Amino acid sequence: MNLSVFGKKLSVGGDVSTNKASILRALDEAATAGADILITPEGSLSGYTHEFDQRQTEDALSEIADHARGLRIAMALGTCFYEDQKHCYNQIRFYSAEGEYLGFHSKTLRCGTMDDPPKGEINHYAATPLRTFELNGTSIGGLICNDMWANPQCTPMPDTHLCQQLAGMGVRIVFHAVNGGRNGGEWSDVAWAFHESNLRMRARAASVWVVTVDNSDPVGFSSSAPSGVIDPDGNWVARAEDKGESSFFNTIAL
Repeated sequence: MNLSVFGKKLSVGGDVSTNKASILRALDEAATAGADILITPEGSLSGYTHEFDQRQTEDALSEIADHARGLRIAMALGTCFYEDQKHCYNQIRFYSAEGEYLGFHSKTLRCGTMDDPPKGEINHYAATPLRTFELNGTSIGGLICNDMWANPQCTPMPDTHLCQQLAGMGVRIVFHAVNGGRNGGEWSDVAWAFHESNLRMRARAASVWVVTVDNSDPVGFSSSAPSGVIDPDGNWVARAEDKGESSFFNTIAL
């Protein structure tokens, strides 16, 4: 069985309408490439924030889902979303090519300071238990940014090796949405090296495919992490450009 994946490094900002237009264009590109599924960065629809217009995001999500269904493209869509009036989740929302909503993964290792209590997004987003999804007869899973690498500068939460947990649950492909900080300085390079080594080592340790995509904003700097496809031996088989909006395509043979 094959699954053709298309990742788009979008320039994610805080305007839902602009983000929606970018995702719609990415869906068209994925269809032209012959992809089965599109993956977008963390927060790519709502923006990477808990302070967004829920109604506008819902309306945009409906339009995107309709467009994807018309193109018969499945989605691993990054967005923040209120599932009820109280709880906001930083999500990857999974859809089949037929437009069926399969459910969401919520960011687990949320960022925060080492204060007691911690400060940061850990206070703004809720989390749900790790779960798997079935797509085209394949078990897949999602992780968001720090879920993969548990950067000790970013989270007070313990590294529970979520990628290996997903493998233990039968997952063959992990879709990983990223929206990391960068400023072009020395520590941006250090973070890049940390992220890339973790992506490769954790794919190899879990013996899973990893499909990962980062935000490209600001476009003048390299992203915080590489985007592309890593095989179960920990090798890159497809890569996007490090800087600016870019995409990758790969057919995974399972």
